[in-house]
Amino acid sequence: MNPPVLQHEAVPYWRLSAFYFFYFALLGALLPYWSLYLQSREFNLVEIGKLMAILLGTKIVAPNIWGWVADKTARRLTVIRCGAILTVICFSGVFLEPGFWGLATVMVAFSFFWNAILPQFEVLTLNYLQHSPEKYSGIRLWGSIGFIVTSVGFGWAIEVSTVDYLPLMLWLNMLLIWLSSLSIKDLNIEHPAELEHSFIKQLMQPNIVIFFVVCFLMQLSHGPYYVFFTLFLSEFEYSKFAIGWLWALGVIAEVGMFMIMHRLLKGFQVKFLCVISLFLASLRWVMTGYFADTLLAVLMAQVLHGATFGVFHAVSVHMIQQYFSPKTAGQGQALYSAISFGAGGAIGAYLSGYMWDIWGGAATFYMAGFFAFLALILGWIFLVEPQRKVALQTT
Repeated sequence: MNPPVLQHEAVPYWRLSAFYFFYFALLGALLPYWSLYLQSREFNLVEIGKLMAILLGTKIVAPNIWGWVADKTARRLTVIRCGAILTVICFSGVFLEPGFWGLATVMVAFSFFWNAILPQFEVLTLNYLQHSPEKYSGIRLWGSIGFIVTSVGFGWAIEVSTVDYLPLMLWLNMLLIWLSSLSIKDLNIEHPAELEHSFIKQLMQPNIVIFFVVCFLMQLSHGPYYVFFTLFLSEFEYSKFAIGWLWALGVIAEVGMFMIMHRLLKGFQVKFLCVISLFLASLRWVMTGYFADTLLAVLMAQVLHGATFGVFHAVSVHMIQQYFSPKTAGQGQALYSAISFGAGGAIGAYLSGYMWDIWGGAATFYMAGFFAFLALILGWIFLVEPQRKVALQTT
C-alpha cells in the first residue's frame, strides 16, 4: 500500500499543541464539574444521567457525519473551524438558564458540533507528522496538560467561590478552541487511486467487528465514572480541590503510559495489552465502589486510568491504523469515537443514572466492573492478534 502524497510543510508544533491544550482543557472542566453544576440547578440524579448521556450520545452520529464530509470534500480544517465556532454559538444558550428540555436542546446542539472536531483534528495532525510520527506524543501531551490544569484549577475555583461561574468558563474555553484552529494551515493531500477501498468492506472484517464491540463495552463501563465520580466522592466528604487532583492524577498516569507505549508495543502483543487493560478496568471500578472511603485505594484506582484509558486507547488507534486505508482515515477515526465514546459512553451514562437512583453509588461501580469483565472475556476469546505491524501514533 503506497502512502498518500503529502505536500511538504513544517510541523506547526505549538499551534497544534495549543489546539489540543484548549480542547482537553474544556474536557477537564466539563467531565468533573458539569454534573455538579446540574445538581446546583436542582436536577435529580436521573435527569443528570440523561443530560450527560446527551453529551456523550451525540458522538454516535456527529463524528460519522463530519468524518464523511471531511473525507469527501478534503476540507478537513474547514470542518474543524465550522464545528468550533458553532459550538461557541450553540453553547451560548445555556446563559438563558433553560429548564430540563431547554438545556437538553442546548447540549444536543453544541455537542453535535464539538464532538465532530477531535477525530478530524487527529487526522490533520497525523498528516502533518507523516515523516516524523514520533513527534505525536510531544504534541498530544499538551492536551493532557490542559485537562490537568482545568480539573485542578476549576476544582479550586469552585471550592473558594461557586459552581455558577462554570458555564462562562466553558464558553471562554470554547472560544479559545476556535481561535487556535484559525492559526493552523490546511494540507493538500493526494491519495493514489489504488487506495480507493470501500469503507464498508474494511469495516466488515471480523477482527474489527469484535474490536468495536470490546471498545463499546469498555466505554460503557466508564459511564458512572464520567458522570458521577465527583458526586460519589462528595458523599464521602472529599473537597472539590481534592477531587480535582484525583481527576488530574488519572490523566497524569495516562500521560505516563502515552510516553512509553512505543516500548510496550515492541515488547508485548497488542491483544495482550488490550486484555490486561480490560482486566485492570474491571478491578478499578470495583475498587472505586468498595473502597471510596479510603484515600489510598482511590489513589491506586485513579492510577489505573493509565491502563484503562491510556493503554486501551493507544492500542485501539494502533489497530484502526491497520484496518482502514488513508483514504478512509477520517471515517475510521470517527466510527471509533462514535461506537466507543459515543454509544458506549452515552448508554453507560444513561444507565448509571437509573442504577445510582435505585442501588446507590457503590453498586453502580460494581456493575461497571461487570461490563469491563465481559469485554475482557470477549477480547480474550475472540480478538485476534493483528498480522501487520505499523508504527504507533497514539491519540
